[in-house]
Amino acid sequence: QVQLVESGGGLVQPGGSLRLSCTASGSIFSIRRMGWYRQAPGKQRELVAVIVSGNTNYADSVKGRFTISRDNAGNTVYLQMNSLKPEDTAVYYCNVFVSLDWVSSPMDYWGKGTLVTVSS
Repeated sequence: QVQLVESGGGLVQPGGSLRLSCTASGSIFSIRRMGWYRQAPGKQRELVAVIVSGNTNYADSVKGRFTISRDNAGNTVYLQMNSLKPEDTAVYYCNVFVSLDWVSSPMDYWGKGTLVTVSS
């Protein structure tokens, strides 16, 4: 099994910054992809940013403001969020796509989510 521990959410004023962290642990053979999604009240979950073998992809709404990165050990993913706006308010979920061994197909795992509130 895979466990994901997220941290870094909270309340921030518009224009402020936050950094989210997510560490994956457990019986992991290979991490194929790490990313962040978010779900605002009354809306569907949406992709924020993903990182695959050092390549990154961002939602248009966060380009230039958010940066996704991964630590050297490879099991922790970060989301640096700058110039935050009220519309960034949402529960942010960590997502990893991992293989548990060299035979099985990779699977998605999700964190429990961390709330980010942008408000004055």
